[in-house]
This record gives sequence, structure tokens and C-alpha cells, in this order.
Amino acid sequence: MLDLSPRLADPDGLFAALVAAHDGLDPAASRRLDAALVLLLANHIGDDRVVLHAIQVAQSAEAPP
Repeated sequence: MLDLSPRLADPDGLFAALVAAHDGLDPAASRRLDAALVLLLANHIGDDRVVLHAIQVAQSAEAPP
């Protein structure tokens, strides 16, 4: 089951780190970084149903800000 409750200790810091990871990357490299991160996190989750649900939520208006 996908847990949408706030769980990050420092969401703003994490967002800043994600933005910083893209600094200096061209658009293609930025997309590769995003894809690699998504695949790493999906593997960490390890449950196809949870990842597929997360994709649906991200594509919909349900996605938290």
C-alpha cells in the first residue's frame, strides 16, 4: 500500500538536494538522472503494485504538492 503521509524529516532539504543534483546537467543528462533515481527507488520499494500506484497518483490531481 502506498503511504502518502508526510514521512520526510527535511522535505525542503531533500528537494534542494534533488535540484542541486541537476545543476550543470543538460536536459538529456537530467532525464537520465531522474530515470536512474526512479529505478533505484522502485527497486528499493520492491513491490510492483506500490510503484504502479505511485505512478497513477503522480499522474493525477491526487499528487500531494
